[in-house]
Amino acid sequence: MKKTLLVCSLLALFSTASLHAADKLRMGVVVKVGGIPWFNAMEAGIKSEAAKEGIDAWMVGPTSSDPALQVRAIEDLIAQKVDIIGVVPNDPKVLEPVLKRARDAGIKVLVHESPDQKYANWDFELVDAKTHGENHMKALAQCMHEEGKYAAYVGSLTVPLHNAWVDSAVAYQKAHYPNMQMVGDKFGVGESLDDSIRTTNELMSKYPDLKGVIAFGSQGPIGAGRAVLSRNKTNAVCVIGSFSPGQGQMLVNRGAIKGGYIWNPMTAGEVFVRLASMLQKNEPITNGMSIEGLGQVKVDESTHTILGNNTESLDKTNLPRLVKLGL
Repeated sequence: MKKTLLVCSLLALFSTASLHAADKLRMGVVVKVGGIPWFNAMEAGIKSEAAKEGIDAWMVGPTSSDPALQVRAIEDLIAQKVDIIGVVPNDPKVLEPVLKRARDAGIKVLVHESPDQKYANWDFELVDAKTHGENHMKALAQCMHEEGKYAAYVGSLTVPLHNAWVDSAVAYQKAHYPNMQMVGDKFGVGESLDDSIRTTNELMSKYPDLKGVIAFGSQGPIGAGRAVLSRNKTNAVCVIGSFSPGQGQMLVNRGAIKGGYIWNPMTAGEVFVRLASMLQKNEPITNGMSIEGLGQVKVDESTHTILGNNTESLDKTNLPRLVKLGL
């Protein structure tokens, strides 16, 4: 009798453990490209917050920024029957069919850096796009003394958020700094170090009086800064943009990058997991509420967008602190 009771107790224990394991939220986050400092920091944020929340969450980093690789990664997560898929899209339009398949399969979708993403439950941003673009233009104009030619880089011409930042920056320039002029159109080179270096060298040759580069995409400012440094033009060309502090600190210290603003990618990774937990628990996300990592948020339910207000200055004073955080 005692042996029977022991067996039954063990079976009940194993059944309960299996039930808890089955109930554990599973989430995969597909980023633009793996192996670069920005997304390494985001992965650290995902892992640390997942451990706190008791969630099984991991990052998938494609080997290049080819949108087709993101599609394959999402298809794999659908096949794994995860509960939530997170994405930092390279090309939102290309992802629409596969995100629809995810939603049809009952999987919730969270995106970052992709406002108005079709088939997403929510997009979250750590800063309003208009403000982010304008802040970078103010910094560029101050460095250029509000006159002269400048170029603009985005990670890709298909990344809506990067394009929104540049559009906001250019609109602010036209309204407030009429003696500044953007050369050419936007250059979609900001996620490639080699392309950013090459493009900056070509522009400095074509426009000997080029005075500035405003660069978005994690490698854009780094490549522009390296090109400016190699040509000994740190006093002639101002590079402003968003970059990983550890990767750009030397260039800032040597004057090849003048500064910029980022949100903390580690924080973005944490927010992915926090929002996933809220979605799983059916907790409401409402305008004016506070979410750790985002602060007090603006929520647009019509576009399913959550806007935070949490950026860091990439100046010489603040950079050492950010580098110590592993960024």
